[in-house]
Amino acid sequence: MTSPQDPPAPPPALPEATEPAPVANLELKARLLMLFMLLLVCGSVLFVMYARGAFERTQKLVLIADDSEGVVIGMDLTFSGFPIGRVRRIELAEDGKARILVDVAAKDAHWLRTSSVFTLVRGIVGSTNIRAYTGLLGDPVLPDGAERTVLQGDASAEIPKVVSAAKDLIDNLNRLVGSSGALGTTMTNLQTLTERLNGPGGALTVLLGGEPEAKKLLVTLDRTNALLGRLDGLVVKADSQVFGDKGVMPETRAAVVQLNAMLGEARTSLKKVDAILVDAQAVSSNAKEATDDLGALRGEVEASLRKVEGLVNEINRKWPFARDTEIKLP
Repeated sequence: MTSPQDPPAPPPALPEATEPAPVANLELKARLLMLFMLLLVCGSVLFVMYARGAFERTQKLVLIADDSEGVVIGMDLTFSGFPIGRVRRIELAEDGKARILVDVAAKDAHWLRTSSVFTLVRGIVGSTNIRAYTGLLGDPVLPDGAERTVLQGDASAEIPKVVSAAKDLIDNLNRLVGSSGALGTTMTNLQTLTERLNGPGGALTVLLGGEPEAKKLLVTLDRTNALLGRLDGLVVKADSQVFGDKGVMPETRAAVVQLNAMLGEARTSLKKVDAILVDAQAVSSNAKEATDDLGALRGEVEASLRKVEGLVNEINRKWPFARDTEIKLP
């Protein structure tokens, strides 16, 4: 143990720092690393230039536009959605128009013909696009350095016209739907028509133009139905009177049978008269007897004819052979 008066013990001594071992050929390695980085950067630049067609053969095309708004260097010229050229430079011509110089790849230049059309379209949303359209691939190939006028289309320029047309359309719709407009009047008339259809007269009120006319038609229909009922009764009664067991037709049929029988008797009597006349011509000595027989036979014939006449008169008095054919309905 140490006493409080003893001095404190000294701290332990730190080990001495050791220097790192020197790297062999350090300068050479650094130079090789810098050379590799330089080659890597140059290779990247060359790859980018190759990818962008810097070493590809191109054909020049000059597009003339009223203005070059939205056109930037490096913009693609597309054909059917595929890039076939790139904007290399934009110039201002002496006449105030913009000259857009486009480099077209030689392998894709055959898509451009002398009849090709070039458009510069500015959309409301998105960037500006330069497009080429070729309708006739059989036309001559577009020569190198050709100048073509661009057809420009600006969708944003049409916005004021669209807004004005929409405003006119809304005003026309308001006038049409208003209370004094054609559609409002039609809806009012339709509502009135619906109310009439749901009213007491229903469709008759709509067709005839008012409820009084509909009531008149209903009364007329009721009277017509009553009259038809009475006519049905009259027809049944007339049928029973004409075609019934005690009607006119059976009696008429019986009278016709009797008439046929009486006509047969008269025919027989006439045959007897003919026979007697023959006998009278053959036997002249019995003239008086024959004359008496003729008188008696004549009386029989006259009686038969009177019967026939009476039967005919009786038939004429009955319907439907009566001369007065008026039917008095009850």
